[in-house]
Amino acid sequence: MKLLVTGGAGYIGSHVVRAAEAAGHSCVVVDNLSTGLVARISSPIVELELASADAPELLAKLMKQHRFDSVIHLAARKQVGESVQKPEEYFLENLGGLANLLLAMREAQLMSLVFSSSAATYGMPDVDKVSEDYPGVPINPYGQTKLIGEMMVRNAAVWGLKGVNLRYFNVAGAGSADLADTAALNLIPIAINAVKSGKAPVVFGTDYPTPDGSCIRDYVHVEDLALAHLAAVDYLAEDAQEFSTFNVGTGIGASVIEVLDALKIASGIDFEVAIGERRPGDPPRLVADVSRIEKTLGFRTKHDLAAIVQSAWDAS
Repeated sequence: MKLLVTGGAGYIGSHVVRAAEAAGHSCVVVDNLSTGLVARISSPIVELELASADAPELLAKLMKQHRFDSVIHLAARKQVGESVQKPEEYFLENLGGLANLLLAMREAQLMSLVFSSSAATYGMPDVDKVSEDYPGVPINPYGQTKLIGEMMVRNAAVWGLKGVNLRYFNVAGAGSADLADTAALNLIPIAINAVKSGKAPVVFGTDYPTPDGSCIRDYVHVEDLALAHLAAVDYLAEDAQEFSTFNVGTGIGASVIEVLDALKIASGIDFEVAIGERRPGDPPRLVADVSRIEKTLGFRTKHDLAAIVQSAWDAS
């Protein structure tokens, strides 16, 4: 297949592109390179801001030229804290960019889209494992843009679009050193940076209703996530789709303290850990129910927490 990958020079996007190429697909990347790195990929790159006024025309021209089979849309701003401080920018870029992409796809009659969504759409669910049917109540503007984005994808069915929304849980790890997560916005890369700087990683709250008092999350290896996108592309090529939304996780939770213990093993360093106050809005537990994606797409993750943390350390 021929795939258009927006945000394909980013941390997750570059893994998706590399997995697609390994599977025999060809890719063209659209990226504004605000956080993406050209060195991560060998596919052709078109530098473009998706939320710009001329994006629909330029994208439609590109789609007609290449006759893509599907689009994988990953380009978005994704810092939760920043979204609280700059909500207008997040709505403009995340939703404006998606709207422009959909306008172009409609013009070019490109009918297959895999949308990068997030477990942030769920907010603070009070269940052990959250399924796709759990009502979305996002607690920050970033999560709101993802939930509204899912609605936009579903609404585009009126003109024939077939779309899949992939709700990522906590993505980490690396397929190789050149694809490492350089942003350090999530627990594992933040902790690695702290350890390498001789500082103590911080656990924000140890008084949650969990076995060790720290928050529990579902960590999924970025290489597994990349393969989930390819499974979704294949699913959209089928005649009919029963579901439009899938969780992508392992179905297994790990606490912050367990992650740091895994990092001690991966690094070989018995570092100190600092205890901080809770952060507002952190749910005690957020773990995926992965039964739908396993049954429908036949997709299962291959990497456990130890492999995720080891790969992140090795790539750092």
